[in-house]
Amino acid sequence: MSECTHDCSSCGKDCSSRTQESLLKKPHEGSSIQKVIGVVSGKGGVGKSLVTAMMACAFNRRGYHTAVLDADITGPSIPKLFGLNERIQGTQDTLYPVKTDTGIDVVSVNLLLDDERMPVVWRGPVIAGTVQQFWQNVLWENVDYMFVDMPPGTGDVPLTVFQSIPLDGIIVVTSPQELVSMIVAKAVNMANMMNIPILGIIENYSYFQCPDCGKTISIFGESHIDEIAKDFDLDVLAKLPINPEFAKACDNGAIEGFDSSYIEPAVDKLEEKTK
Repeated sequence: MSECTHDCSSCGKDCSSRTQESLLKKPHEGSSIQKVIGVVSGKGGVGKSLVTAMMACAFNRRGYHTAVLDADITGPSIPKLFGLNERIQGTQDTLYPVKTDTGIDVVSVNLLLDDERMPVVWRGPVIAGTVQQFWQNVLWENVDYMFVDMPPGTGDVPLTVFQSIPLDGIIVVTSPQELVSMIVAKAVNMANMMNIPILGIIENYSYFQCPDCGKTISIFGESHIDEIAKDFDLDVLAKLPINPEFAKACDNGAIEGFDSSYIEPAVDKLEEKTK
């Protein structure tokens, strides 16, 4: 097969790129969504949901109407970060996102459960179908930036998001450990296989700054993120510190009131990349 020119008019019907494109789902007929950015990681526990929430808050402060689609169906944490307890309302064919205190639209499976502590024990196809429903059946009104908080890894849900939702790009969230190179490679290679633009990398747990002496300590070892980014020709969007205030804000559902200066460099770069 000849090299893809991305001109679908010259392709046969069996072209893999055309087949992939045909899997994209249309949002609710009343939805208006300008930009959709996925937040991914090759492994769990790196702060992906925190980054998602911080990005939504930071863009919201700049006057954009932002939204969060929580695609981490079996490990939803977005409602906790925003202190949301209200249940999603809807009609037979339309669901309405819950709004945070500052007007960010949020949809998460935890906002559908009677008891948020109950586990979601569903098989892969049901989970993937739920993510598609969050895209197709939710009325997302006048959204400038939607951030999709995806589960870690390269399984059913990331594949469903990559194939079903027209992403403008993804952010890869990592940590400083040595094994990060392999983990980033998996996420990057999956995105490349699916022709999804990679907007850059955010390193979490990058350092700790002593509150007494101001010394910077690399608790998880020296960062290799700049070398990794160079290897994959990617931008480092931001390096986030280990900060107890992060955990406090998350536990209290007060992420919207937290200082976003740490994430501002990433917002500047993303704003420029997605114009």
